[in-house]
Order: sequence, then structure tokens, then C-alpha cells
Amino acid sequence: MNYTDLIIQKIRQNRISTTEVADCLDKTGLLSGKLYALNPRHFRVGRVKWTYAINESNWEHHRQIADIDSGLIIITEPFNCGERAIFGDLVTKYLMLYRQSEALVVLGKLRDIPRLIKENYPIWLEGASPIGCFNTKNENDLDDATTAARRELYDDSIAVCDDSGVVIVPKSMHNEAFLKKLDWIEEQEDIWFDCIDRRKWSTYDTVCLKKHLDEPESNRFNPEQNPLV
Repeated sequence: MNYTDLIIQKIRQNRISTTEVADCLDKTGLLSGKLYALNPRHFRVGRVKWTYAINESNWEHHRQIADIDSGLIIITEPFNCGERAIFGDLVTKYLMLYRQSEALVVLGKLRDIPRLIKENYPIWLEGASPIGCFNTKNENDLDDATTAARRELYDDSIAVCDDSGVVIVPKSMHNEAFLKKLDWIEEQEDIWFDCIDRRKWSTYDTVCLKKHLDEPESNRFNPEQNPLV
């Protein structure tokens, strides 16, 4: 099992939130500040596959997803699609049911929202519109340089999705050091909540002054051993 799979497994088994993952990324990694969960209380993590739509048409998007692998978080990015919805219930059902996608992340709008809500699909999107794209093949596809750059950026990265949004763990962070950061952030959260719940400390004493570091049983939280700094 490689580090990508180990990181996905750890995040999934421990339900490590986007907030905690972003902390492990030095408070970075947010995919888009406009994204929101269409249906609340979903939690998804997985490998990313990037797709696109262009020029107010979803012809190329249909082509890309025809035989797409299962178990992936599909990120769809529109180019020159204006305010049009990229796709709706038909494509969503195909991806979620027949291609067994982990989740859909759309950097744009979707249509058929009542149906998508009724089916409770794990979808993150930027907005909704009843006005969709056309099914017309473009004379000129997306340029090779943009396609290559986006695939290098997104494909096989890790997306973590919850009600706070979507955080991307880049491929450069798929290593042992990041696994240790995930362990550390879980331990830190446990001890911080213990300080305010059981010891009745203030958040100032806990987070800022870190008084727990003065206690022998908390030696493992020595700042010199903290992989987050």
C-alpha cells in the first residue's frame, strides 16, 4: 500500500475533518471558497480525477466520464461556460450509480437540484441554475497546456470533503511526514478538548499558553517534536 492509500485510509477511518487536514497543510488546501455541500452531513475522501466542460457545452465532459474509473472524487471545472449549469441528474446518476464515484465536486453550477437533493448525493458545488450547457462538440478543445497543468495539479491528489468545504492534499504531501501530521493533529485535538472539558481551562491557557506542556504526561506534545511547525 502506497502513501496515498495510507493517507486516505487514515483520514476515512478517523473521519479527520477538512479543518484538521487544512491545519496539517499549514492552514492551506481549500479548493474554492465558493464550494458548499449540496446535501449536509456527507464526509468523503478519495483520489481525485479532474474533468472539464468548455464553451457552454458539456460534450467533452460526457466524453471524459464515459469509462471513468470507480472510487474517485470527480472534480469538474468549466471554462467559458458563463452562468450555465454544467450537468444535472442524468450525469450525476451515471457517475454515482454506474461508475461508483466517491463524490462530485463542481467548480460551477448544476441543474436538477430538487432531484439531486432527493437522492442525497455527495455533491459539492458553487451554485445552481435550471439553464444547462449544450450538447454540441467544440471545434477547438481545451488547449493542451491547460489540460496538462490541471491534470498534474489535481489527478491522483487527495480530496477531503465535508460541510466545511473541500480541501486538497497535493501529491507532494503524500509521504510519511504527512501521515505523522495527521496522527499529531488527532492527538492535539484530544488533549485540547480534555483541557477545556475535564480540566475546565480556558482556551487561552490551552491553545495560547499551552499549559499542558508543563505536565509530565504531556511530554509527547513537546513543540520540538511537533510536525506541524
